[in-house]
Amino acid sequence: MKPDIILHYFPNLTDKQKEQFEKLYDLYVFWNAQINVISRKDIDLLYERHILHSLGIAKVMQFKNNTKILDVGTGGGFPGIPLAILFPNAHFHLVDSIGKKIKVVNEVATAIGLTNLFAEHERAEKVNDKFHFIVSRAVTEFPVFYNWINRKILKDNFNDLPNGILYLKGGDLKEEFGSHYDKAKFYDLKNYFTEEFFETKKVVHYPIK
Repeated sequence: MKPDIILHYFPNLTDKQKEQFEKLYDLYVFWNAQINVISRKDIDLLYERHILHSLGIAKVMQFKNNTKILDVGTGGGFPGIPLAILFPNAHFHLVDSIGKKIKVVNEVATAIGLTNLFAEHERAEKVNDKFHFIVSRAVTEFPVFYNWINRKILKDNFNDLPNGILYLKGGDLKEEFGSHYDKAKFYDLKNYFTEEFFETKKVVHYPIK
């Protein structure tokens, strides 16, 4: 399966990036058969529902060189692996509390030659390092997530958005975000991608000083 949908929305990929994205399908089919990290019905929609969805963050934020990013609850490597392909000069640290999922991340990253990614079997609150941005695909309710990571943000800002959280989430978020709602900025992915899957999906930017 070719990543045509990725090339459609990101036409300026290098040959190496195209090759890396193209390899992902067979790698995930292989590893998913052994360690289930993507639902069986979604594997044929890998490029749309997992890879392109992850890259929704890149429509909102272009990580500059040497940006440090933590991906919390990465599962099989989303959004971290697609973002690490797209931004080879940024540094990605992927964590998940389930060790076998991190095994898949490491195997996939090694197979496509990702050198800007480190994956670790760890809970987010136990990570000692600090980062410019923390990304995630809706691992838990936002207030809980915020409490896990709010002390892990670096002070030096050099990207186009202030350092903080970039969260992939769907649906009506006002109730979930509660007191955090007014500080967050919500970007509708339907403004960037035309597929029906993205109709209610958002990228949330939440600055942390």
